[in-house]
Amino acid sequence: MKLSVLKVLFFLCLCSKSYSQDKKFASAQLIVFNSNTSTVFTSNELNMLRSVYGAALQTEILERPTRVLAMKEILRNRVLVKEFSDPKNQKPCPLLSEVPLFDVYAPRLKRDAVFNPSTFNPLKYDFQFHKPGYQMFRVDGSNYFIIIKPQHYNNKL
Repeated sequence: MKLSVLKVLFFLCLCSKSYSQDKKFASAQLIVFNSNTSTVFTSNELNMLRSVYGAALQTEILERPTRVLAMKEILRNRVLVKEFSDPKNQKPCPLLSEVPLFDVYAPRLKRDAVFNPSTFNPLKYDFQFHKPGYQMFRVDGSNYFIIIKPQHYNNKL
């Protein structure tokens, strides 16, 4: 009797586990990329990638088409630098100096001494690019904010 009860319990646990896995899989969304990701990297974008990935750029990014698309989407569409005339009216948000550097492949990577929105390299920072929802960071001592769009921002409902 005990053995048959244990078999039934085991079967029920197995069924409920497989059902929960199916639900997670069904909720995955495809990422919709903008059309500007079909062009090659610009020399500026390649320099940004080189400064962060160094000698690993070829194997970690350029030889992986999915990562190439993701990097183009991040650099061209998902990271915005905005200047607000009165930052005191903005919601409090983390400072750029609080975000760690992404120095896995370039251990000598340094923060820029002076922030320049036209040369800002978002890949230098360990932003959570796959986090759902919009993210905003304030550049220390300035009126500049960095806004990161979620990877599914372009999906139509």
